[in-house]
Amino acid sequence: MLCVSYVESGTRLCNRDEHARYGDAMRQIPGAWHRTAAGAGLVGADGAIRPTIFAEMSALAAHTGAINLGQGFPDEDGPAEVLEAARAAIANGVNQYPPGRGIPDLLSAIAEHQERFYGLHLDPARDVIVTAGATEALAAALLALIDGPEDEVVVFEPYYDSYAAVVALSGARLVTVPLRWPDFQPDLDVLRAAVTDRTRVILVNDPHNPTGAVFTADVRDEVVRLADRHDAVILTDEVYEHLVFNGPHVPIATLPGAWERTLTISSGGKTFSTTGWKIGWISGPAGLVDAVLAVKQFLTYVNGSPFQPAIATGLRLPDTFFAGIAATLRAKRDLLGAGLRSAGFDVSTPAGSYFTVADARALGAVDAAAFCRALPERAGVVAIPLTAFATPGRRGDYATLVRFAACKRVEVLEEAASRLARMD
Repeated sequence: MLCVSYVESGTRLCNRDEHARYGDAMRQIPGAWHRTAAGAGLVGADGAIRPTIFAEMSALAAHTGAINLGQGFPDEDGPAEVLEAARAAIANGVNQYPPGRGIPDLLSAIAEHQERFYGLHLDPARDVIVTAGATEALAAALLALIDGPEDEVVVFEPYYDSYAAVVALSGARLVTVPLRWPDFQPDLDVLRAAVTDRTRVILVNDPHNPTGAVFTADVRDEVVRLADRHDAVILTDEVYEHLVFNGPHVPIATLPGAWERTLTISSGGKTFSTTGWKIGWISGPAGLVDAVLAVKQFLTYVNGSPFQPAIATGLRLPDTFFAGIAATLRAKRDLLGAGLRSAGFDVSTPAGSYFTVADARALGAVDAAAFCRALPERAGVVAIPLTAFATPGRRGDYATLVRFAACKRVEVLEEAASRLARMD
């Protein structure tokens, strides 16, 4: 069994006896950590805590020398202007605590961005706060808005794993609406049944991770209608907003009647290939943003001083940059998809994001997790099972589906495709 260290310097392997001793010790520690781990699906049948699927598969990639198409991080640097702005900020002494809401220039750049691309008019001093990535924005928002175990959070399933973890930490109940192969759109009747007067938050990830889906206008409209009917807050995760392949991104906050109850999350990590900088933001009506700030200020407080002006620089890049990154990733999506089809997978063509989902059933898969654990030895490629993003009761619906990341250099994707085509 793999045992992953909790440091950035690398990974390690441990034997089963060491893992058992670690698991026994952890089970004796009380606290909210256990329901958080359980919410994320990290508690095994024996009660032991497992590493996340990303840690496990990245460790497998390092151990076997396989190409890592599992975890969604680019292997190329972002635009030179953005990187140089960070260097200049460090050299010019921007190395201490920034203001709690974020540096004013970044707040202004975020407001300018929302107006430039979507026609949303934000007060940068009231309607925006900077966070430690989109993940902190999500956690702060859910912890701020959930009031007790009677509250429910509706999400589309499969879902990014931190959603279930933070909902569990908050003490709320997770209610899921399944997305179905191959287009990964929800059944609107199922969505209507899921949203009730107990729903505190409807959490929408669009473009969607892990499936690469972009929701239809009917889905977006129904989310707004249901939120209004049941007095729920809409929380959107839009970190892939500039990686949409078939037309412009449409934020839910732009729809009639949505702004007053919508909090919008994004970040610079995916847009500018700076995932390690962890500069995110959340925007919306001042009252909702203030509620999030009341919690966020006691999490990280602030972060990333020299990276904040750099992301501000990025948000002001010309339209050609944003069109270019979408076109580049679309070409990589097509390259990866062609390689997967040649290898024998059935492929769902994504409409956005870094990710492509493929069905490995034709290759003999019956359990996506087992297939992915064997794939590094079989083909020298790492992927992520879609079952890692689903509740136990619905994992059977995704039993043979596998997620691959296209956010790698072209030559890496070509080599991965070649290896998969030669797979035993």
